[in-house]
Amino acid sequence: MGDFISYEKIPERAVLIAVASKKQGRERTEEYLDELAFLLETAGGVPVARFVQAMDHPSSVTYLGSGKLEEIHQYIKAENIEIAVVDDELSATQARNMEQALECRVIDRTSLILDIFASNAHTAHAKAQVELAQYQYLLPRLTRMWTHLERQRGGIGMRGPGETQIETDRRLITERIALLKEKLKDIDMQKTVQRKNRGKLVRVALVGYTNVGKSTIMNLLSKSEVYTENKLFATLDTTVRKVVVENLPFLLSDTVGFIRKLPHHLVESFKSTLDEVRESDILLHVVDISHPDFEAQMEVVNQTLAELGCADKKTIVVFNKTDAYTWEEKAPDDLTPPTKRNVSYDELQQTWMAKMNDNCIFISAKNRDNYQEFRDLLYKEIRDMHAIRYPYDNFLY
Repeated sequence: MGDFISYEKIPERAVLIAVASKKQGRERTEEYLDELAFLLETAGGVPVARFVQAMDHPSSVTYLGSGKLEEIHQYIKAENIEIAVVDDELSATQARNMEQALECRVIDRTSLILDIFASNAHTAHAKAQVELAQYQYLLPRLTRMWTHLERQRGGIGMRGPGETQIETDRRLITERIALLKEKLKDIDMQKTVQRKNRGKLVRVALVGYTNVGKSTIMNLLSKSEVYTENKLFATLDTTVRKVVVENLPFLLSDTVGFIRKLPHHLVESFKSTLDEVRESDILLHVVDISHPDFEAQMEVVNQTLAELGCADKKTIVVFNKTDAYTWEEKAPDDLTPPTKRNVSYDELQQTWMAKMNDNCIFISAKNRDNYQEFRDLLYKEIRDMHAIRYPYDNFLY
């Protein structure tokens, strides 16, 4: 017997590129690049190097300055790199010019997120949503894809109601977008009917940044087996489960995670998924406390909720992953001002308890730390909400 041929996929090697503006600063840019590296790893790539240029704002033509582009080009040629990933959304012009200068494939943050969404979409609903977002992203960038073809020319005997290739593609994509919107409208109606049939139950939705542990909490409360993995956007489809705490039944839904610079047309495409958040009575805002920049992540989620019109909903903040929280104790002779890294877990807990008027809880869903207190808080809030929403339904008392 001969040797078997291995078809194992070799991960693509990439460089990460960003612009550090005065407003954003170098430190914050590095944190954003850490997130971009995690996105790339989730998509199956390997980050090899990072390039950051300090500029007031990115160039509208080439994104970076010519000197920096040349430096990256030399590195790409020397190290045989296949992709350059940019931590911003690029225009068609910027992407085309960067590809010419770097002589490699250039993808932006939005394209990378769409790629992850496409690989994680399993149901017909999620696939239609991702396809719609991909076409909406593609439509203004078609010119970049047809630069290798000359425009069709007229001539004697050639004049007629012809159509160039790019116009044909634009028409086909526009038709496909219209078709997908109709399809999603039908799915939307089905989902609305499903929600109406759920009866007199309080609805609780898990919201939060991506990869903070929403699905793990879902599995803990509902004893179900929702897919969880230490990757970004492992959950795309909304999962709804009936959960009973003490004698109180309620509906718990696990939703898609939010992320910084979430593309607008992606939010539009996932409208029906986010309707679970809009129609919920209580939000459980899950926060990964072990992340060094968890406050900025909370801000992103709060902004997205405000855009969805859910900012005034009853919200319980659940600080998760307490088992993974680390801090550095300052030396007694160190006179420099303390940073976020020097805040102990107890200090952090006291600060946030005071700030949130005790309307938050610290847990580790993985180790079940403080789990009973979490259930008690949840029971109290849902019981109060049930009494307000369904005052004549007194089977609980």
